[in-house]
Amino acid sequence: MLPHHSPPLGRRPWPTRRTRRTALGALTLAAACFLLVTPATAAPTAPGTPDAHCAGRIRLHVPGATRQQADCLDELTTAGTVATGHTDPADYAGLTPKDLPTPSGVPGIQIDGYFPDSSTTNTNHGWHHDAQFVIRLPDHWNGGLVVAGTPGNREQYANDRAIADWVLARGYAYAATDKGNTGTAFFRDGRRPGDAIAEWNTRLTQLTRAARTVVAQRYHRPPARTLATGLSNGGYLVRWQLENHPELYDGGVDWEGTLWRADGPNPLTSLPAALRHYPAYAAGGPGAAEARAVLHRAGFPAGSEFLWPYHHQVYWDLTQRIYREELDPGYDGATEAGTPFCASGTPGCDADYDYAARPAAVHRAVGRIALTGRVGKPLITLQGTLDVLLPISEDSDVYARMVHEAGRGSLLRYYRVEDGTHTDALTDAFPGRLRPMVPCHRSAFEALERWIARDAVPPADHTVPRPPDAAPATLLTSCPLS
Repeated sequence: MLPHHSPPLGRRPWPTRRTRRTALGALTLAAACFLLVTPATAAPTAPGTPDAHCAGRIRLHVPGATRQQADCLDELTTAGTVATGHTDPADYAGLTPKDLPTPSGVPGIQIDGYFPDSSTTNTNHGWHHDAQFVIRLPDHWNGGLVVAGTPGNREQYANDRAIADWVLARGYAYAATDKGNTGTAFFRDGRRPGDAIAEWNTRLTQLTRAARTVVAQRYHRPPARTLATGLSNGGYLVRWQLENHPELYDGGVDWEGTLWRADGPNPLTSLPAALRHYPAYAAGGPGAAEARAVLHRAGFPAGSEFLWPYHHQVYWDLTQRIYREELDPGYDGATEAGTPFCASGTPGCDADYDYAARPAAVHRAVGRIALTGRVGKPLITLQGTLDVLLPISEDSDVYARMVHEAGRGSLLRYYRVEDGTHTDALTDAFPGRLRPMVPCHRSAFEALERWIARDAVPPADHTVPRPPDAAPATLLTSCPLS
């Protein structure tokens, strides 16, 4: 789910209270928180051809967009867009290791804009309008398109360091959406429980169709390959798109996507146990050992205890409250998204939330956004074994079984990454205990390229071991899947 960095899960302060509910309450947290066969880019062409610098910019039109702005840039990666204001570093803060190299040398066109929408949480460009998107069209195109939704409740630039820079440097066109609502009170969007999350899926479908058209306008031919990728909530979107709209894609890479199932497991079945029992573990004393055992049984892996204090402070409480509010707003009555860090036994406390015991209407709300495992195009899923926001045994392990049970196992490759966690920036704080996931995502992407091109079938499902005594620089650039 990837809560954001100060404040979590959104870049702006808490929105104004609704009159019929009490306030969420302020929460101040410590700052912590696809294709051608080959990766080669196309050779430069003569001026006047489709690959000339920013050729045809004034003729580009994003179908369905209410507003768009196309700019000719000397650099589409964050090596240039930070300075020109065509990205927002606050949007991707905390998602990548600090020493991740930044590629450069990618001139082209960037289109920013938005589709019709009634919500106004995204303030990028001063527009105060949701359903914002970014489309980047490199001058030297390799024929492919990569589309992505954002992690957590971030905005359209959240993937710029983790994903966009790298695929643009390989010659891909790239498009991303803010998913139609942003920030810690994203649940205020829509009328029914689940509406806000359901919109995420609609917005990625909408953007994929529009971006494919824009690519054809720019390069005078449609993309040869369209790939979906994303992390956390963005990974959930990849799964959902390949289940529900496989006709739009050639494949996808799911980086620790969120699992939603009406009968569980889902985040609302694992997070309350963490909220309820972590305080006893942290306090020590006679109850600590049993509390730790309960957290292990809830899915939080043995050996991940060093990550629990940070996740308790930054992730678990807020994530549980706002996603529960989105799917089960009646649990706490008139209170909006519960009481931060309430003690078990407090009325309406999320530490005592019991998803299995909630009314059928709550399960139906989750069912509206649920995954089935019935993917229709090749999918590579990867997740870290030390993910303690979305525990792997309650997430990707389950989703992989779902795909096989649905008879789609030939379309899936699943890699468990030893010592990977949900947020790559934590590798800077624990370099001897964690490994970054970003190079594993890139290896998976390259494996998907070869798979789709029928050059090579990816290795069978397995756990990717952490190389013994590997230097941090090696782990930052290398993650062989075989």
